[in-house]
Formats: sequence, C-alpha cells, structure tokens
Amino acid sequence: MWLFCYNTPMRLDKVLANSGYGTRSEVKDYFRQGRVCLQGAIIRDPGFSVTEEQLQDLTLDGVPVLASEHLYFCLYKPDGYLTAMTDDRLPCVGDLLPTNLKTKKISPVGRLDYHTTGVLLLTNDGELSHRLTSPKWHCEKEYLVTYEGDPLTEKETVLFASGMTLREKDHAPEKLKPAKLELLSDHQCRLTLTEGKTHQVKRMLAQTGRPVIALHRESIGSLRLREDQKPGEMYALSSDDIDELKDLSSDL
Repeated sequence: MWLFCYNTPMRLDKVLANSGYGTRSEVKDYFRQGRVCLQGAIIRDPGFSVTEEQLQDLTLDGVPVLASEHLYFCLYKPDGYLTAMTDDRLPCVGDLLPTNLKTKKISPVGRLDYHTTGVLLLTNDGELSHRLTSPKWHCEKEYLVTYEGDPLTEKETVLFASGMTLREKDHAPEKLKPAKLELLSDHQCRLTLTEGKTHQVKRMLAQTGRPVIALHRESIGSLRLREDQKPGEMYALSSDDIDELKDLSSDL
C-alpha cells in the first residue's frame, strides 16, 4: 500500500476524505460520533494533525484506516451497465459509485460488455491501470460462459489450448494466445484467458458455432467477488489484494 508522503502533518479529516471514507462533511460526523481513534484514543477534533508514521495506528469503527494515495475497488458489475463513468443515454458503472467517490477520478480497468457481469476493478491509480491493460499483461481472467448449440467437446478444449486463430469476414486472421477450457455442462463452460481482445469470448465461441447467451467474469488473477456480494456492490481492496495486483505487472 502506498501511503501519503507528508513533509508536514496533515489534518485527519482530510486524510479520511482523500482516502475515500466519505465527504468532508461526512467525515466530520465520524469525529463527532466518536468513531475515529488514534493509538486507541478517541479523536473528536477533525482538524487534529498527524504524521505519516501515526497513520499506522489510525482506526475508524475499530478497523485500521488504509490511508492511501490511490483507491482500489472490486465492483460486481451488473447486467445492463456500460463500462464507463458517464453516459447520457444508458446506465453506466459510474452511476454505482457513492457520492463521496465521484470526485476521486476513479475509472474501470479494462472493459466488460454491456450485458457481461462480474468482477470489474476500479481505481484512480493511473500507472497500475495502464500496466494491467497493457498487451504484455498475462494475468489469468476466468469467465463462466453460458451458450447455445451443441455441447462443447474435448475437440474445442484442444483447439483453445493450442491458441486458435480467429477467422472472421472482412478481418485478417488473428492468432490468439492459448486459453483453458473447462467443460461444466452441456451448455456451460469456464474459459480462462490471458489476454483481453474485444468481445474475445463471444468471438471464440461463435467460431465454433455456439452463440454466447450469458457471460460472467469470475476473477482477475486472485481478485474475486465476495460470497455475499450482490450486483452493483463493491468493496475496497485490502493491502494484500493491491500488492498481488501490482505483482501481476511487476515484470512489465
């Protein structure tokens, strides 16, 4: 986790607000309600100043505060939402952010189609976002695929594992990286990719004559939805979650 780097002490209300814990007015209420503690002592003055070293002992409702320069969230993207922060016509994932985060310059890392659901990483860490979306990134992404047509067979498992070539009308042949196909039932499979070309899963299945009727991203690396997480809900990543994401792109 990257903490703020201060040359001088900073106000606690500013630390909490900048770290995504609420608006400045909401944060001031936390102090009035006695919810903020430093080294076990309740702090009621929003203007109380702290050093970077003291932040290690700061809690909100008894939970250690992650005072970070950047914010990271795992969103359960629902069906029927654009992977965009704003749109004049259709619902988008930016509409799902609480008010206090709308000014934090948070944006999605990569894209999920309008009807695709599942794990979507949101952050204002531009450097990490750029690295994770680089073509050089080889992190595994798992998709639960529901499709129509004849059941997939070991033939497709071998085809995908060898790195199939997409051959589409009016497009040059496109060689894909090897992908892992797990057969789950007659009309459902799990597909693990290490790249993210536009509509890749749908295009791969379409080339085998099987249209995709539902697509759900289960994971990005080790990042998964929580068991009780509902569509439209998100949680803040832990320092371990963030470190693992950074490790994924550490060789770029």
